[in-house]
Amino acid sequence: MKSSKHLPVIIIMMLVSWACQVNDSSDQNSEVENKVEQLLNEMTLEEKIGQMCQVNGGNGHDENIRKGMIGSILNEVDPENINRLQKIAVEESRLGIPIIVARDVIHGFKTVFPIPLGQAATWNPDLVQKGTRIAAMEASSTGVKWTFAPMIDISRDARWGRIAESLGEDPYLTSVLGAAMVKGFQGDSLNGETSIAACAKHFAGYGAAEGGRDYNTTSIPQRELRDIYLPPFKAAVDAGVRTFMSGFNEIDGIPATGNKHLLTDVLRKEWQFDGFVVRDWASTWEMIPHGFAKDEKEAAQRAIKAGVNMEMATTTYKDHIAGLIEEGALSIEDINQAVRNILRVKFELGLFDNPYIAGEKQNQFAKPEYLEAAKKAATQSMVLLKNDQKTLPINPSSKIALIGPMADQAYEQLGTWIFDGDTTLTVTPQQAFNETFGQENVLFAEGMAISRTLHKRGFRKAIEQAKKSDVIVFCGGEESILSGEAHSRANIDLPGVQNDLIKELKKTGKPVVLVVMAGRPLTIGEISEHADAVVYAWHPGTMGGAALADIVSGKVNPSGKLPVTFPKVVGQIPIYYNHKNTGRPANPDSWTQMYDIPVKAPQTSLGNESHYIDAGFTPLYPFGYGLSYTSFEYSDLSLDKEVYSSGETIEVSFKLNNVGDLAGEEVAQVYVQDLVGNVTRPVKELKAFERISLDKNEEKTVTLTIDVNDLDFTNIDMEQVVEPGEFQLWVGGDSNAKLTTNFEVQ
Repeated sequence: MKSSKHLPVIIIMMLVSWACQVNDSSDQNSEVENKVEQLLNEMTLEEKIGQMCQVNGGNGHDENIRKGMIGSILNEVDPENINRLQKIAVEESRLGIPIIVARDVIHGFKTVFPIPLGQAATWNPDLVQKGTRIAAMEASSTGVKWTFAPMIDISRDARWGRIAESLGEDPYLTSVLGAAMVKGFQGDSLNGETSIAACAKHFAGYGAAEGGRDYNTTSIPQRELRDIYLPPFKAAVDAGVRTFMSGFNEIDGIPATGNKHLLTDVLRKEWQFDGFVVRDWASTWEMIPHGFAKDEKEAAQRAIKAGVNMEMATTTYKDHIAGLIEEGALSIEDINQAVRNILRVKFELGLFDNPYIAGEKQNQFAKPEYLEAAKKAATQSMVLLKNDQKTLPINPSSKIALIGPMADQAYEQLGTWIFDGDTTLTVTPQQAFNETFGQENVLFAEGMAISRTLHKRGFRKAIEQAKKSDVIVFCGGEESILSGEAHSRANIDLPGVQNDLIKELKKTGKPVVLVVMAGRPLTIGEISEHADAVVYAWHPGTMGGAALADIVSGKVNPSGKLPVTFPKVVGQIPIYYNHKNTGRPANPDSWTQMYDIPVKAPQTSLGNESHYIDAGFTPLYPFGYGLSYTSFEYSDLSLDKEVYSSGETIEVSFKLNNVGDLAGEEVAQVYVQDLVGNVTRPVKELKAFERISLDKNEEKTVTLTIDVNDLDFTNIDMEQVVEPGEFQLWVGGDSNAKLTTNFEVQ
């Protein structure tokens, strides 16, 4: 390296600044570690065990806090009571260790953003990060300093209720958005007054629950675990996440809460994670019904040895750690290491220096800029799936029949996990349509009281309103209680008699716009044939109605893209874009629909290929799909080189042209296939994306980059490698992208 006198002054200044930052960070880390060790040396075993115990909020904890026997409280959001409890911990306990207050702040606090699956449909990391920053600011103003989010379980099964809480089926998209959520929650500095610790959950593989049944067994090969399910968690570690949560599920016979390979070998040793791990509600005790532990004592021992530092809700740690140490089943160092991890995060959060929430900073909710951000997120999350004859946008002077069980449901549109959501803030479609189109032009009839209504007594009024209208907007879907934890469904059609009502409305001859508010992909293929336009709105949160009004009126051009594949029928599940090719891939030229098969056709006359004879092999809508009121064309794809080496960057350039009559935003997506590997590779994998704004008739040259090292996979020897060979690359607006080229890695 040249001496510094030959370097430009600005580079010298940058190097000095960087060195100072490194030293500052190192000094801060050393200071925290010194404080942790000093405190740890002063603690009794009982106080150490207390730090490993989290209790549910409510009364009756004062004395245990005073004795230093509680490390964390969850589900307490009253700032006055939190300050009172914190005062006991800090000023009345022997060592003054503050408690950390936790809450499920999943997609907003008082200001509710779209469910995470909806936020994933924005494909907008900056907006997703802003959402969790706002959630953290609101939650921290009550004293909450820790959230159990983001949930970054890969979800390929729409029957699973918690797909609503996920970021979809793709490891790359989930990694990018999950990291954005972590950064939003934790802010620029973890000890900032509005920062809260994020929690990467559920480690790991929980989203692969058998049959989509929550809490169920997962059977994931180690290679698939490495390549599909673990990357988002590694991305969270790289983003600085300070806590992890183990899952309810087992993997290959070992419950996640007792899985030493995951929690110690991978998380601690391989990834060098030094925050703390909490187990999910009662999951230590649940290792007994799993058949992995004979009693609570063994369950506690297995969890601690695996690497779970804090127990949520149940008391197996409190009741059995001391006895396990006496018996030699646990060592004091096992306990010290767990407590060390917990104290480290408490110091980093600044709880020792600033344990209280000042009165003037309490309850900072629903500021205008928060609501505007929630509206933007809801708008960008909505996916236009169908728009025949340009049914949308609706002419502002039209008479609109607004019908359906989700058209005026302030609570239901908020979705799952909204313990603190404020329905008085909710803007429903009816409220927003009245404001946007004028109340005199909005003919409202719910038709069904709730999404599960089984009678048709409300049909008559709905049909009457429809007949008087120019266009029908049907807001249906599923109530919030029908998705989320423990709310798996075997049939994912529109529930109740919604399909019957839509068919009756279509008979009026008026155009029908189907708006679906739901916590998962629903099988809407058959009923969407009775609609002229389809908008998938997910559970859009506080500002969902206002966002929908902007979309259907044309004030905003829809730009959402699906973060998950939509099945035609439930029997196609699991269905996802990045599947393997198989030795006999489906062939569109030879596939014959079941009812077109000739009678007594020879067994092999249709080709022996991988498909269903009734549902085929394609989804209803592919991953990444979403329409606009304008049209985009991709062309002139090129790469900066033809051959690359490990460590290099691939520059992907192409032209994107808005060939329609309206300005719009397109999410351009880049997919890659490793054509031949020493283990089989997926047919396509998302490797880059970008949201791009274009005026009408505007063309832009877009350049996206891919790190060659990000083409790695787990090879036949269970090593992470980028294997030399030929790759194919596609660019387009969804996973069925057609514009393609090839390159080589040497």
